[in-house]
Parts: sequence; C-alpha cells; structure tokens
Amino acid sequence: MSPDTPICLDLLGITKVYASTVALNGVSLSIRGGEVVGLIGENGAGKSTLMKVLGGTIAPDEGEIIIDGLPLMQMTPAAAVAYGIAFVHQELNPFVNLDVAGNVLLGREIRSGPFGFLDRKAMESRVRPLLELLGTRFTASTPVSELSLADQQLLEIAKALSINVRLLILDEPTSSLTLSETQRLLAVIRRLRDEGVAVLFITHRLGEVEEVADRVVGLRDGCNAGELPREAINKDAMMRLMIGRDVKQFYVPPDRQEGPVVLKTVGLRTQTYPDASVDLQVRSGEIMGLAGLVGAGRTELARALFGIDPVLSGQVEIDGRLVEPGSVGAAIAAGICLVPEDRKTEGLFLDFSIAGNIIMPRLDAVTRHGFIDEGAELRVAEDFRERLSIKARRLDRPVGELSGGNQQKVVLAKWLGLKPRLVILDEPTRGIDVGAKAEVYRLMRTLAAEGAAILMISSDMEEVIGVSTRVAIMRRGVIAGVLDREDVSEEAILRLAVE
Repeated sequence: MSPDTPICLDLLGITKVYASTVALNGVSLSIRGGEVVGLIGENGAGKSTLMKVLGGTIAPDEGEIIIDGLPLMQMTPAAAVAYGIAFVHQELNPFVNLDVAGNVLLGREIRSGPFGFLDRKAMESRVRPLLELLGTRFTASTPVSELSLADQQLLEIAKALSINVRLLILDEPTSSLTLSETQRLLAVIRRLRDEGVAVLFITHRLGEVEEVADRVVGLRDGCNAGELPREAINKDAMMRLMIGRDVKQFYVPPDRQEGPVVLKTVGLRTQTYPDASVDLQVRSGEIMGLAGLVGAGRTELARALFGIDPVLSGQVEIDGRLVEPGSVGAAIAAGICLVPEDRKTEGLFLDFSIAGNIIMPRLDAVTRHGFIDEGAELRVAEDFRERLSIKARRLDRPVGELSGGNQQKVVLAKWLGLKPRLVILDEPTRGIDVGAKAEVYRLMRTLAAEGAAILMISSDMEEVIGVSTRVAIMRRGVIAGVLDREDVSEEAILRLAVE
C-alpha cells in the first residue's frame, strides 16, 4: 500500500572497483517519494552494480548511502527490506505451484489454530487490497501457473507493496510484454507514484522512459553522464546521455538497390494459419521490415522459412531455386540464416565458449582428422570479434557471460562466415542498449550492401520505419500489404495491420 513516510534516498560518490575494472566511479543518485526516476545507460555503464549497492548485496569501496537524512554504516539486504526498498528483476521466478496469495506472502504466511494451519481466507483478505490498487485481472486465489508474463510482473509488484514499499526498483520490466501489457504496467507505475512510492525505472526502451519518468539519470562508463528534468526528456537527449554524442544517423536505411529477387514464397501455408497463405518477395540489397500485431504469424513465417516448422503447402525459392520445406539443413545450404527472437535458448549455447558458438555452423572448417583445431577456431572467432566489435576479453569464456548486445553479435557472427543470401532477424534489438542497436543496424546495412536480402521482424515501430527500405505488414497469416519507404508511416502500418 502507500508508504507511511515517503522515502528520501541519496547515494553520494559511490565507487566500486573489481580488480582492474572500475564498475562505478563516484556515482551519485537521489530519489524522493512520489517520483519516477528513469535510470538509463548502455550495458556496462554501471546500472547493475549500482542496484546491487542499493540492495545491499555488495558494499561500495567509497561513498555514502543516506536514507531519510541518516547515513548508513552498511547497507544489507535485510536493511533494504526494512527501509522499504524492493526490486522487481527482469528474470521472474515465481513459485508456480502456489496461488497468488501464497506467492505474495511467501515466508510471511498467516496461520491460525492450535496446529498452525494456513489461514487461506485471511491471506486472501490481506492480498486483495494490493491487487485492487494494481487493477489486476487475477485474484488472490488464482494459480500462478495461469498468469501471463505481464501478470507475473504485477504479482512481483504486489509482493513489494505487501512489505510497505517506499522505493520500487524495476529492472527492464517490459522486455517480454506486449504493447497493451506495457501500457497497463506504466499505468500501475503512475498510480504508485501518486500514492507516494518512489519508482526507479531501468530500461533500454527510451519511449517508455519518456512517457512515464519525472526525471532521468544517465550513466556512462561507470560515471554520472548527466540528468534531465521532465521538460527536457526526449529520445535524442537520452541517447546523448548514454553514448556521449548526437545520434542523428541512428536510423539509416541502406541505399536503395533494385537487386534480383532472393526470397520468393508462393502460397506458403503454415500450421498456425492453415487457411492463409503468404506470397512475398525480398530482393538482394534491401532490408524488408516485417510488421504486424502480436499473433499475426511473423515468427511462424520465419520458422517455416528456416525449416523449423512444417509447411502445409506452397513453395520457397532462394535465387530461383526451390528449397526443401521442413529441413533446417536444406535452408542453411540454400543460404538462409535465422537470428531468433529468443537468442538465449534458440540462438546460442550459453555454456559453450564464444569461439565455439561462432564456428558452430561450420565446424568442418576448423576440424582436422575429426578433432577441432582450437588455434583455427580462435583465429576465425578473433576475425569476427574485430569485424563485429564484440566486447569480450577472452573468446574461450562462456557466451552466457556477455551482455545482450554482444550475444546478439555472436549470433550474427555464426552465420556471416556462410555468406548468407537471406538473413532473417526476429526482434534483433530487443533487450539491448542504444549503442549495441546502432552496431546491429550497421551490420544489417553491411550485409545488404554485400548483396544479402534482409527480412527484419520487429515490434518497434520506430525501428521498422527508420531502418527498412520496404515494409511488409502481416495480418492473420497473410501479407496485408507492402509499403515503399516513401509511403511508410505508423498510421499506414497500423491501418493494414488491423483492417
């Protein structure tokens, strides 16, 4: 519920050094009850380390933490809870075998009677007002296994409210949410602010920061990069804070090239929409944006083109040659590559080395007499590290240790050595920072300039409009229309997506 006393928190000159790496260098941050502060910065800027200091999981080497005017000798996880500081992390781990009330009051269950049985009615009564404040569609007795990702986010916020939260820290809370779910969450953030709760909103989605933040604090290379008051918050200003320069050329489509048709689908039908068919052409040298509402069939089309999902009927051609449907091997041999939406589970082997992931599709190039030549493997990987600016100190380290943007570059590096003809990218910049986005766009333009055809699926309307040479719009399993660059607008895309 609303805090008894709004929080007054100041971090002053926080410094944290790991061996020779300065994670935080004299960082200061203030936040007051009843305001939403957006915390922005590229991966590696120091946001995660600062949050660990706030949560008491690591101690700063220098600096002060002052809460309600009193300096703390040491912040601990228990002290953070006592002061009403709560976190909602990007990775959600609810207990799916419990109901909502059981999750919210986990470890603080209400018991009654001589044998101490759970008093479910009392627990539900305790949790019900929290859910009403959040405007949830689920109840205290709803099994958590039935909740969507968006509802699980609200469940985590309800947990925070149950401890009389004064500062709520949200770490990339909308990374897996649809547009409508995101709007619901932003409405909850505003409601909490109006109740006197302080909210620290950490995200790469600058449009959401612009929509909800009262103030923005930027970090860059472990230092304060600057601060923006409400009236100065816009995407260009936030990008300047994050990367230290203007980003006038952030969205740059490739030069329009009327190359030959690389991808051609005729009457392609998939299991998701068996009564609909896809007819689509993508040319050499172009970036074709593929837009549409959630559930329009875009990812299903990508999976069918790559041979993961079966094709009911129709045909796929690459450079005029038919590709055997339902075969990943045939797709790769034809020059099709896929950078999937979920890079962690579908695009990478997180426990394998960076080098091992890069050479995975072409092991034969570094194999001698049935054994991998580690020297050759590292030489190939080093070449791609330089070409793609992959930030990694050692290529023999697990790829799971890299930031999201660098993981995405590794997925791209896997395929570049095969000189692909068609590159399919499904939400290529989701969850990565502004600098990494710019590098992904540069790689896409380079591939297009080298003659590849690019098919980019994206739910980011600004990205689709800014990067694409043409935009195809899907609706319920069909191509509802294709817009040339000069005809592309958000209104035109939405009209085709919903008609």
